Amino acid sequence: MIDFRPERIVCLTEESTETLYLLGEEDRIVGISGFTVRPEQARKEKPKVSLFTDASNDKIVDLKPDLVIGFSDIQADIASQLIKKGINVWVSNQRSLKEIMAYIIQLGSWVGKQEEATELVKNYQSRLDEIKTITQSWENKPKVYFEEWYDPLISGISWVSELIEIAGGVDCFGHLAVESLAKNRIIAEHEEVIKANPDVIFASWCGKMFKKERLLAREGWEKIQAVKDDQIFEIDSSIILQPGPAALTDGVEEIFKYLKSWCDSNVSI
Repeated sequence: MIDFRPERIVCLTEESTETLYLLGEEDRIVGISGFTVRPEQARKEKPKVSLFTDASNDKIVDLKPDLVIGFSDIQADIASQLIKKGINVWVSNQRSLKEIMAYIIQLGSWVGKQEEATELVKNYQSRLDEIKTITQSWENKPKVYFEEWYDPLISGISWVSELIEIAGGVDCFGHLAVESLAKNRIIAEHEEVIKANPDVIFASWCGKMFKKERLLAREGWEKIQAVKDDQIFEIDSSIILQPGPAALTDGVEEIFKYLKSWCDSNVSI
């Protein structure tokens, strides 16, 4: 029987690396993104060959991969260059929770672990359903502003918006979630956030450390309820901004923890 599975995989983003480790297929990985932090051993074991928008194509070619896995239009140039060098490239563009779960199963099928990947997804969905059962009974749900970037302000990333709703919040800029490109999710005026008046602010500055003092210094933001109540929290980008297992586990749990605390302080659940 012919073994169809790729033996030498380069992962240009974190979620593919984490998924392959969870499936016990880490030995197939020969190169990873320099931003990879999950799982911790991947960073110690695997050569780093890319960032998010840049990659060392020569290093990747030297690794002789039979599959390179990338994510979204942002890595289109990297993919194009590798394809021209005769390398097989799979670029996914999962944005919603449904698409993330489908991605995990699709990646599992690449390495002959579709059943195991499906079981992972079932477990993730089960926990999301548990959280939703708890939060749907909340009478007063907090308005939430999630800041993905600070200059310009960017919000409304699809899977994060969905997780906020599941975890009991109301995303102030959830209407932006239909836009896949970050440039289409820019909040043009700071006044829009002030007007939205969120009860809770989450910040995850896409690989940069959040600086609370910078947010607090913005003109007029002292009027925002979340600022008045000091309900401002950083969510590490590694657990929320990668559309993969981390967001479905640690990411949503972190959001749920803070929103439940807010509700415990403000309403009877």
